[in-house]
Amino acid sequence: MSTGKVVLGTVAGLAIGGILGILFAPQKGSVTRQQIRDKGNDYADELKSKYNEFADTISEKLHSAKEFALEMSENGKAEFAELKNDDHTESL
Repeated sequence: MSTGKVVLGTVAGLAIGGILGILFAPQKGSVTRQQIRDKGNDYADELKSKYNEFADTISEKLHSAKEFALEMSENGKAEFAELKNDDHTESL
């Protein structure tokens, strides 16, 4: 199971548990609704933070892969040029 799914499941479980706890608490309706909004905002902020961390990680990995591919390409070009020069020198 991927880390993203685990995090999403955990956040969803916490959100549902928090909302149910607030709904069954003996308080005035307006207070309960405000608490639900506050919890919802907290969970949304947490989810946004986790998403940003995940996106940053993916971005870093893509950047590393791009650098690796460029390095391999340059090495390949250099090796090809060297082989081409060797073949050219042998034919003389």
